Amino acid sequence: MKVIEIIVSPEGESKLETRGFQGSECQEASRFLELALGQKTSDTATSEFHQTSVQQQTQLEQKE
Repeated sequence: MKVIEIIVSPEGESKLETRGFQGSECQEASRFLELALGQKTSDTATSEFHQTSVQQQTQLEQKE
């Protein structure tokens, strides 16, 4: 399941966390929220970000 979670601290700072996305899918899916919430102060990639989907791997293998 793909999830985008928005966490707002008592001080009003917001944090986006994504789960279930692979590669840059998470950035594309959450871009509209980042724009709505304001300036980004940091960005941390999870292990899911560094994974590639089976479909991408298959396409690369077929090109070789």
